[in-house]
Amino acid sequence: MTPTSSPGLTRFNALEEHAARTALHEACASTAWVKRLLAARPYATAEDLYAASDAAMAELTAEDLTEAMAGHPPIGRPKPGDPASAREQRGMAGASDALRAEMLELNLAYQERFGHVFLICATGRTGEQMCDAVRERIGNTPEREREIVRTELGKINRIRLARLVEEEARP
Repeated sequence: MTPTSSPGLTRFNALEEHAARTALHEACASTAWVKRLLAARPYATAEDLYAASDAAMAELTAEDLTEAMAGHPPIGRPKPGDPASAREQRGMAGASDALRAEMLELNLAYQERFGHVFLICATGRTGEQMCDAVRERIGNTPEREREIVRTELGKINRIRLARLVEEEARP
């Protein structure tokens, strides 16, 4: 282990391929992204892992992005039993009924316009900020929105990878 390597990264590098594939798939549902990150193991530093993630994200096709987005629930409706989904959408947890209803309507309008869920790196954002973002982005062209989604997925993947390689050893 190098001085810049964390115990979590060392554990990740040492995982059998199936376990590493499963861990990466929990971070991002894109098969192409997972394959690229698996192929580049082992990583010397977490920054190397994040750079590989960014490079893989930049090369995803439209179909790969669709596959990745399918792993994300609509804002305001985290996946039941998924702690990552609930944690990332914490900003909606205390939202008023009116804000939740508005977000549902905005989600549906966005999905009708673009054919996929509204995707945003929700970590640290309030419900109001997420509503403002969907209101702003619903007017984008599909091409512009696809690139914003790519950027947002990249942010989400980095956060999830950081949790993967920085968490303490599980008992």
